[in-house]
Amino acid sequence: MPKKEFTGVVISAGKMDKTVKVAVERVFKHPKYGKYIKKVKKYLVHDPENKCKEGDIVIIKEGRPFSKLKRFFVYKIVGHKSYIKEKEKEEGEKGTEILQSAA
Repeated sequence: MPKKEFTGVVISAGKMDKTVKVAVERVFKHPKYGKYIKKVKKYLVHDPENKCKEGDIVIIKEGRPFSKLKRFFVYKIVGHKSYIKEKEKEEGEKGTEILQSAA
């Protein structure tokens, strides 16, 4: 059976040694009504080097059981949520500048 892999945001870090809590959001279409629904599941994830901070976007993979509730580990830190939001704002400002110069 293939190992599961998810992308999520660290919502709690530094309170437990070598453990972070990651929120994974998934969007799916309701089978009967066709409405798109967001569901968030929170996982306790093994972070062996205590590198993750709150707001980090991480890729987690399924592995051996680390404890009673931990079955995933941090595979890669992709970035920080605030940094990505700043980039989106910059791109949005560039877009408005282009629109203003065109008018």
